[in-house]
Amino acid sequence: MTKLLLSIHVLASILVVGPIAVAASLFPRYARKAAEEDGGSAGAVALLHRICSAYAIVGVAVPVFGIATGKQLGVLTDAWLITSMVLTTIAAAILALAILPGQERVIEASAAGEVTDIGRSAARLAGLTGVFNLLWAVVVVLMIVRPGSTTGA
Repeated sequence: MTKLLLSIHVLASILVVGPIAVAASLFPRYARKAAEEDGGSAGAVALLHRICSAYAIVGVAVPVFGIATGKQLGVLTDAWLITSMVLTTIAAAILALAILPGQERVIEASAAGEVTDIGRSAARLAGLTGVFNLLWAVVVVLMIVRPGSTTGA
């Protein structure tokens, strides 16, 4: 059972968090292009936002299967796992409370023809996405290294 839970957790991490990381990273560049052009990149911007939004909902599976795996392994109280859960919560909050609403504001501003703030908003989104991606990178390292682990990893 542990191997199944771990496999689902790792697959969900790759197949869900990966697309969010890529789509959110591309969004600012295409948002700037959409503001500069006559709407040529607007479709790409909308698609990238839909990817981030849809995969964020499915992304709940990552911590659910991670916690189930941790419980099965008896490591829920290990510092590396608690740290990973805290960082995952912060990353999820950044996505839900800052990145997705920021993307929506950019799309609305672009649709309304208010291109003056899009550059600044895109820069802010790029920074937030960088923090989001960095948090996930740290979580991945913690999952692999597992400080204090007796497995020798």
